[in-house]
Amino acid sequence: MTKYFASKDEKSAFATVTAGIIFSLSLSVPIVVFFFVFRSKLGFIFTDERCMDVLMIVLPGLIITSVYAVIRGFFWGKKSFLTYSLIELAEEAVMLVAGVVLIGAVTSKMSGVEKAAWAVLISYAFSFAAASAVFFIKDGRLISPKNTLKPLAKSSAPITGMRTATSLINSLIAIILPLRLISAGLTRTEAMAEFGAAFGMAIPILFMPATLIGSLAVVLVPELSENYYKNQKENLINNVERALKFSFFVACIIIPVLVSFGKNLGIFFYSSGEAGKYLTYAAPVMLPMSICMITTSMLNSLNCERKTLVFYLCGAAFMLACVFLLPRYIGVYSLIAGMLGQYLITAVLNYFAIRKKLGEKMYVNRFFLKAFLFMIPTILFGIMLNRILSAIVVNAVVCIAGSILTALFGFAFYPVFGMADFIRRSAPSADSKTPR
Repeated sequence: MTKYFASKDEKSAFATVTAGIIFSLSLSVPIVVFFFVFRSKLGFIFTDERCMDVLMIVLPGLIITSVYAVIRGFFWGKKSFLTYSLIELAEEAVMLVAGVVLIGAVTSKMSGVEKAAWAVLISYAFSFAAASAVFFIKDGRLISPKNTLKPLAKSSAPITGMRTATSLINSLIAIILPLRLISAGLTRTEAMAEFGAAFGMAIPILFMPATLIGSLAVVLVPELSENYYKNQKENLINNVERALKFSFFVACIIIPVLVSFGKNLGIFFYSSGEAGKYLTYAAPVMLPMSICMITTSMLNSLNCERKTLVFYLCGAAFMLACVFLLPRYIGVYSLIAGMLGQYLITAVLNYFAIRKKLGEKMYVNRFFLKAFLFMIPTILFGIMLNRILSAIVVNAVVCIAGSILTALFGFAFYPVFGMADFIRRSAPSADSKTPR
């Protein structure tokens, strides 16, 4: 989308939308038909066959959301962020309202689950209808996709492969790790309890930066693509540097909070000190993870989708090796070691690929080093604050007040040392010898 709009080729942009809809329908419709035709024979995929009834309710939403995703991509590529965001927000609001109304009349637990599924389907239909209406109101149209089918397939296939691999690998981890823990001497109950505390409780909290970095990526991807296809090299390098700094900054603000208050947060969210302990040890994963997330989006926006797939698979191979080999020695912490290695490998490969693509050095290393060092006094401050607060207030206050104060303490280093320039859009690079 961005490539065609940057070159003022609206015809190809609209043709790509048509091509995307064709691809989406060709993938989603057969899946939906298959499940409806063979419904009676597919109950084995669930441990509770009643789940099939719920799946049948939401399954048509696969077709709806597939087409909606293409139209949403049109808004994204055109940098219509307000339209994109309002429709997403409205979808959540419709789901909430429909859920409250429908669940208010339930007669049993299973009836409530099915009503919730209907609420999800209604929200999907709403976002599809709203996006389609706005698309055509804003002079969008569907035209022959003849010359855009191949370029779109070439661009989207690696990203589809990466997302599919992610789902499969997460499923493999959920199978392999408990089995390896059992072979290391744990009972089945102990293995599942440790896996649940680490994978189901601690790890999701690590993805907190994904909200901020994901929002940045939404804005950044079309911006970088436009810079790239218009050959605006100076703007491209500036945007890349600022995004890298912001992502590293977010991680360096949150990590001290998790290290200092991990156990408290585990008790606060899950009533589990064990989950909090895993969260404390897993906090460093957030650093390479943040860089990995933003650099993957960058490479995709710079027409390097194949590289992101290869780099992701390199990291994933390390993760699977850790989960298979290390439980005998470090137990469930093999998951944390695997994640740390996976994201570190992918982030480093992504970073050097971006440097090569830009053909010019990026001035971010000094920022990274200083931000990393800032975490040391921040962690010490957080630990001290935790001890003080824990002696005088309840755990909920410790978590909320302690997290906020520790984050503010860490943030204060950046303006004091003149490192807040990455927040301003047109700021010169703090590490460069010459202003950009």
